[in-house]
Amino acid sequence: MTEDKLSQDARAVAEMTPDVGRDPIGAVYAEAFLGAAETAGATDSLLETFDSMVEDLLDKYPRFEELLASGLVSHEEKDEILDRVLGPRVPSVFLNFLKVISKHDRLDCLRAIHRQTRLLYDQLRGCVPVRLTTAVAVDRAEAKKIGDRLKALIGGEPVLTCNVDPELIGGAVVRVGDTIYDGSIATELKNVRKQMIDRSVHEIQSRRDRFRYSD
Repeated sequence: MTEDKLSQDARAVAEMTPDVGRDPIGAVYAEAFLGAAETAGATDSLLETFDSMVEDLLDKYPRFEELLASGLVSHEEKDEILDRVLGPRVPSVFLNFLKVISKHDRLDCLRAIHRQTRLLYDQLRGCVPVRLTTAVAVDRAEAKKIGDRLKALIGGEPVLTCNVDPELIGGAVVRVGDTIYDGSIATELKNVRKQMIDRSVHEIQSRRDRFRYSD
C-alpha cells in the first residue's frame, strides 16, 4: 500500500463527524497500516515497532504523547520531533505512516490505531481475544490448558489476557467480545438456587392440579 492510499484513508477519516469515537478512526488507519506493512513484506516487524512505541515511549513518557496530540503544535513541528526522536530508530515505512497521521491531525488517536491494528491482525490470523478472570492468578501451564479447551468453543486461536478478581468465589469467567462464559461457583450457586425454586414451584403446581382433579 502506497503513501497515496494512506492519504486517501486519512482524508476519509478527516471527513468523519467530530463526535465520532476514536476506535472507528483507529480502525481505518489500522487497515491502512497493515496494508502498507504487508506491501513492505514486514508485517510482524512493523507491528513490533508499533508495540515498542506504545510501551517504551507513550507509556513511559506521557508528556511526549501529549506533545504529539496537542493542537498547539504544528504538523511541521511534529514531523521534526518524529524525525529527531524516531528517525534513526524505526523503519521509514513506520515513520512515514506517523507523518501521514500527523498531517491529518490524528496523532491523538495513536493508541486507538494501535489497538485496532492488533485486533485486525488477530482477526486475519484467526486469533480471538479472550479475557480470563479468575479468583487467583493462574500460571502459564494452566492458562494454556484453558486456552486449548476454548479453541473448539470459540472457533479460533484464543489470545488470553488474564486478570484476577478476588471477589470471585472460585472458578473462572471467560469473556469473548460481548459474550461471557461464566464458570464461577457464584454463578453455579445462583443456578442451583434457581433450579430449587423452579422445582418447588413445579411441585406446588402439580399438587394444586391434583387437588383440582380430585374435586
